Amino acid sequence: MSFGQGGPQSQWDPWKPHSQQQPWNSGGSQTPDWAALAEASEARNKRRRLLLIGGGALATVAVGAAVAVAVVSANGGDPSAKTPSSQLPATADLPSSPAAPSFEPTSAPPPLDPKDFISSAKKDKAELSPQTLFPGTQLTMGDTVYKKGPTADTTTCASAAQGTLPKVLQAQDCTRLMRVTYTRDGVAVTVGVAVFDTEAQATKAKGQADTKSIVRALSGGGVKPFCTGAVCRSTTNSYGRYAYFTLAGFTNGKDVTTKDTAVFSTGDDLAEFTFRQIRRRGEAQASAAASE
Repeated sequence: MSFGQGGPQSQWDPWKPHSQQQPWNSGGSQTPDWAALAEASEARNKRRRLLLIGGGALATVAVGAAVAVAVVSANGGDPSAKTPSSQLPATADLPSSPAAPSFEPTSAPPPLDPKDFISSAKKDKAELSPQTLFPGTQLTMGDTVYKKGPTADTTTCASAAQGTLPKVLQAQDCTRLMRVTYTRDGVAVTVGVAVFDTEAQATKAKGQADTKSIVRALSGGGVKPFCTGAVCRSTTNSYGRYAYFTLAGFTNGKDVTTKDTAVFSTGDDLAEFTFRQIRRRGEAQASAAASE
């Protein structure tokens, strides 16, 4: 369709720039194509909206990066000033916690043997007398009470012995012989403790003694003489550097027989008490040495 005169009408291209459009009226006056203009305007507006949406997304990313930088800066200063991991000290250079102290294994020393202190005159230095070995005025063994009588102490061992015992004591160089007598219900027992310099001498004295090796009965202080001509019961033993002997019989001079259990039990009780007292002497000295 043509309006007016002239050649064919030029067409308006909405996608071309204005400078490239054909004039609306190259040869004469023509009416603009309003529909084409409207479509071109709508296309331009659509492109503008797409650009605005894309720009908004870029702006959001930029704001997020700014916030992240601000958070890092608030926590650790300028992020660009952080030390690279390659500049951190190596593991060997980092300080470590102090090692736990180590101690050499130790063991407690063995306890001191009480017998060592009563086996030699060089170590057995505690006070020694009839009173230290047999203290008090009586002793109790179980339910039985024995009354203490006279005591004696001599360095001439043979003078306090009889039978074959004097020879035995002299052969082993006895240095001292202490005696004490206890009584109960008409029975008397004398305990004799012979002292030597070494355990070996005391052991030999015990081995050399026989049934006729007898300590001399000790009377006096209210105790009548006993075992002067009557048959009595005797025992021999040793512990450490001490040899100890008992002689038990009736105070009325009666002979002791195997049926007289009271005499046997009295002699056994006093021998046991003597052993305990010698052992306690060693224990006391060992304890004192351990506490020094």
